[in-house]
Amino acid sequence: MTLYIIGALILAAGALLGYLIRQLFATRSAHSAEAKIKHQLEESKTQAREALLEAKDKAVRILEDAKNQERDRLAILSRQEDRLNIQLKKIEQKEDDLENVKKDLGKQADQIKIIHQEADDLKKKSEEIVEKTAGLSREEAKAKLLSQVEEEAKGDLVVSIQKLEKYRLEELEKRAQAIMTTAIQRYARSHISEITTSTVNLPSDELKGRIIGKEGRNIRALERLTGVEVIVDETPEAITLSSFDPLRREIAKMALLKLMSDGRIQPARIEEKVEEAKKEMSKKVFEAGEAALYEVGILDLPREVTMLLGRLAFRTSYGQNVLLHSIEMAHIANMLARELGINAEVAKKAALLHDIGKAVDHEIEGTHLELGRRILQKYKIDPAIVQAMESHHEDYPFSTPESFIVAAADIISGARPGARRDTVENYIKRLTELENIVDAFSGVEKSYAISAGREIRIFVQPNKIDDLQAIQLAKEVAKRIESELKYPGEIKVNVIRETRAVEYAK
Repeated sequence: MTLYIIGALILAAGALLGYLIRQLFATRSAHSAEAKIKHQLEESKTQAREALLEAKDKAVRILEDAKNQERDRLAILSRQEDRLNIQLKKIEQKEDDLENVKKDLGKQADQIKIIHQEADDLKKKSEEIVEKTAGLSREEAKAKLLSQVEEEAKGDLVVSIQKLEKYRLEELEKRAQAIMTTAIQRYARSHISEITTSTVNLPSDELKGRIIGKEGRNIRALERLTGVEVIVDETPEAITLSSFDPLRREIAKMALLKLMSDGRIQPARIEEKVEEAKKEMSKKVFEAGEAALYEVGILDLPREVTMLLGRLAFRTSYGQNVLLHSIEMAHIANMLARELGINAEVAKKAALLHDIGKAVDHEIEGTHLELGRRILQKYKIDPAIVQAMESHHEDYPFSTPESFIVAAADIISGARPGARRDTVENYIKRLTELENIVDAFSGVEKSYAISAGREIRIFVQPNKIDDLQAIQLAKEVAKRIESELKYPGEIKVNVIRETRAVEYAK
């Protein structure tokens, strides 16, 4: 029992001793942390005081620099103010000088007015003295002097005007020739005269009988459906299609080639192949119109107009293919317009479409010009283009510069050697008739047809025909030619009256 008590006391004493030791260590640790905190606070206060002192020093330096800069700016402003004051003084001095000069000029102007007045007075007195001496008033003397000068200068004036007129015409002619020759030289297309027949080659002569058919029924069906004449003669391995309309000939040729390729030739089959050929022909016509537009650089025409333009590829005029003629005209008109500074786009389109009426003149009554005008107006083509194309045969007046260009291009294209086909006999006959018509007029000494019959030069007797009668004769000859002859393009009537004065000095 006693041992238990002693053991319990020992344990209690050990626990108490441990508690006291822990308290001692805790107290020492607290004192150590407090000391550290106090030390850190002291260091922070010291650093804060140093930073404050440094900031105060920096502020003092900045303030001092600002004061120095302000003093410098004030010094600069003061110097600028001094310079401005000096300039103002100079300006004031110049104003005073100008005022003095103005006053001097005013005095001089007054003196000049006085001098002018004195001069006018002296002039009036001198004129009065001259009028009294000459016995004429000023207006009478002036009129007499002008009349005398006019009479003396009239002859010289007429000669000068004639020289200027001749020089002007020569220069204009040279300029026109240069422009025309340049345009023609820049555009050179080969010409192939169209004929009214087409030849279809056959693989053998045996096909001729099949094309004719029993009692000629096949050939009659083909002619009825296409409107062409089919000529089967002794020409080996070939038959001929004849028609004034190239479009019909081409349809007949395409249908015949299809029949030969198919091998079955009989009226029902012929009708079927002709319909196929017509459809293909419509496509071919449109492609021809598109190709023409692409060649001349026009891409804004309606489809219907393009189709009609393509039909001109199968239309001829005096043996000349109308579409090729129109394309050539478009190129020439474009070059002429650009040389002259005229609207080239309008001239080119008008030239290309000038014969558009010929695409339907076999089907609709009316001249190709009127039909063409109605077609262009129907599809709302620019009125400037219609005005430019309607005068190419002079049925309408030349209302725009482009209309002259189109007419000139038409003449150039149609008058080229080889462009239009005509026999030598008809050519010689036409020239002879032209000269005979002119020679029948009274007062004509001799006439010559030149430039392939496009100009007639008439030499008149000067003692029977004066200048006014020569002008009247030219008009009468032109009217007679228009009423009695048929010709493409136009004929220039040139009446020449020459007066010679001969005298001998003895």
